[in-house]
Amino acid sequence: MIEDSRDFDLIVIGSGSGLDVANAAAQRGLRVALIEKNRMGGTCLNRGCIPSKLLIHSADVMELIRQCKTFGININGKILIDFEKIVSRVNSIVDSKSEEIQETYGRIENPKVFYNQCKFVGFKELLLEEINADLTSSNIVKKGNKRRDSNGNIMNNQRITARNFLIASGSRPWVPRIAGLNESGFITSDQALRLKTQPHSLTIIGGGYICCELAHFFGSLGTKINIIQLRNRLIPSEDEDISKRLTDIFTKKYNVYLDYSTESVSKSNSEGSDSYNHNKEITGNNSSEIYTITARNNSSGNTLRIESDQLMVAAGRIPNSDILDLGKAGVKLDDRGYILTDKYLQTNIQGIYSLGDVVRKYPFKHSANLQAQYVIHNMIQGQDKVPVDYAAMPHAIFTYPQIAGVGVTEQSLKQQGKKENIDYVRSIYPYINTGMGLAIEDHEGFVKFLVDKESRRILGCHIIGTDASVLIHEVLVAMKTTDSKGNIGTIENIGRTVHIHPALSEVVARAASQL
Repeated sequence: MIEDSRDFDLIVIGSGSGLDVANAAAQRGLRVALIEKNRMGGTCLNRGCIPSKLLIHSADVMELIRQCKTFGININGKILIDFEKIVSRVNSIVDSKSEEIQETYGRIENPKVFYNQCKFVGFKELLLEEINADLTSSNIVKKGNKRRDSNGNIMNNQRITARNFLIASGSRPWVPRIAGLNESGFITSDQALRLKTQPHSLTIIGGGYICCELAHFFGSLGTKINIIQLRNRLIPSEDEDISKRLTDIFTKKYNVYLDYSTESVSKSNSEGSDSYNHNKEITGNNSSEIYTITARNNSSGNTLRIESDQLMVAAGRIPNSDILDLGKAGVKLDDRGYILTDKYLQTNIQGIYSLGDVVRKYPFKHSANLQAQYVIHNMIQGQDKVPVDYAAMPHAIFTYPQIAGVGVTEQSLKQQGKKENIDYVRSIYPYINTGMGLAIEDHEGFVKFLVDKESRRILGCHIIGTDASVLIHEVLVAMKTTDSKGNIGTIENIGRTVHIHPALSEVVARAASQL
């Protein structure tokens, strides 16, 4: 190795859930290097779950205020939204948490943190590269154009090696090729979470969970929302009954253009126009730039032109594998750039593991946390390897209303059933038919179960409505529980359980008891 190389027992790329593995290895006496090119804490803390949900809570509060007349509460006077305060509060919380992590690791020697971009330059050898990141932690000091850590070590253009690697480099927003998009400029979810000024109008290219959550945030606070969705409904990967319900709800509140392809984007100065004056009056935004988006209907061929003062691309995410030059290490990728692993999360190269969004599995923080525990066991503890158990892996979408799900969707069951002869039954029970559903007047919410007709095993559960992200957890426990007859995950685990009346959880019990 070259003179300035450093050799470690383990190198972890990414400080999201990879941080758990780095800590566990260090506690067991291994010499660990942790590489992070952004703020400590990964996507979830800095650009994902945490800031988005903190922001969305303000939108949820606004939705409740709008409904207060239904419950006999009248608010006199104008409701003022301090958008800058909403965003600054969230960013202050998020940044302080990230800086706490950075400061903590600046005081310890193991794991050794490198704030750099990196790429493989050989088999199990990395080159640390200088990056242009806005890192404000006290454990990073800039001297000239070289970034140094608290010990004064030069951190760029340095090579490090290790016997074992964990690649937990995450993902980033995917940007489709659209004429004029790059020239006009746009924001992604990363920038949307830190906007200082509320847009009067926002066009979102996309239709998945990120699009819908941010449409709820901005729309509930008064921004005019336009959604251009390529598919014929929003969140199409959800169970069809769920996605159709949310699409209906959003169509009533926002301008939703389904089955449209975005063809071009342009930006012009429109100071003095009605759009500019209205934007300035409503939001205080002095920007005179207006986006014009042209889209074409995939069925009819009709075109439409949409104007807005802000444009966001929320068309999915791609793995951060391309920036690592993994070919130099021999690590194999699939056709979409995701790292291929076995059931133990090891890649095709012994000693190199991967987890999180860069692996083509469940793109959730709780899934990455689960994977981290398996990597700790399989790579670090040296015991017999255990395959990852993804059974009953839930997810939630924090729109208004919330959505949550676990297991298979009905459309996938229909396709799968043709091949595997799966016979299933289903039930749907509305919130409004329960006591608490009546109290809160949730007319849109429902719980849906999909159950194997013969074994009575829960195949899937999908919820839309108030506190869906909480209600789903009862189903997760039921799916992992063995009954008195030795059967695992049966619907009777819920149906035979006493539920508080009139708690909202009764809607889950009643949906189960119908089967």
